[in-house]
Amino acid sequence: MTSSFAHLHLHTQYSILDGAIPIAPLMAHLRKNGMEAAAITDHGNLFGAVEFSEAARSAGVKPIIGCEVYVAQTSRFDRDPETGGFNGINHLILLATDDVGYRNLVQLVSKGYL
Repeated sequence: MTSSFAHLHLHTQYSILDGAIPIAPLMAHLRKNGMEAAAITDHGNLFGAVEFSEAARSAGVKPIIGCEVYVAQTSRFDRDPETGGFNGINHLILLATDDVGYRNLVQLVSKGYL
């Protein structure tokens, strides 16, 4: 049995304070429900990308690597609600479609940490 549904916004144990599922049980769940593909989109990091990719391939699931990044309207240091501040914090899901996209995603996430 296969499913035409694929998770494209999924947080794992690497999504601090927002995700809890370890990757191995996640793969078992995806296979049990016939899902052929899934994306990892942890908050602001790619810590689980390699583990997710390897586990997915072993389980016969197409891995899609992504990240949920934070987008500030002005500056990440702006805390004034009048100019965006915390009310202006938005999330953006970025998914890599190929190796070039993955490298770009790695650069963006790395810059976010620096």
